[in-house]
Amino acid sequence: MAKEIKIDASARPKVSVFRSNKYITAQIIDITTGKTLFGMTSKSIAEKIKPTQKALKLGRLVAEKAKEFKIKAVTFDRNGFRYQGQVAALANGIREGGLNL
Repeated sequence: MAKEIKIDASARPKVSVFRSNKYITAQIIDITTGKTLFGMTSKSIAEKIKPTQKALKLGRLVAEKAKEFKIKAVTFDRNGFRYQGQVAALANGIREGGLNL
């Protein structure tokens, strides 16, 4: 059972994105303490699908895991990567999973 994290409503946790040539990674970071709550990568998705579809699926998984931590809204930090392709698919997956960006 996941522990409940009390988060100030004005300080949303952030989703930090990193994209390499092979994988995309997302971390949920509590900005009040600077600690990473959890992280996930598309490397764990073993299906043979397109990278954008993997990113979409990863976004849904991140949203599900965030709900275990009682997180309902996050900010999206794309770390300078363009908002297209895998990065946009990740954001859409997070939205489809029920989190507010």
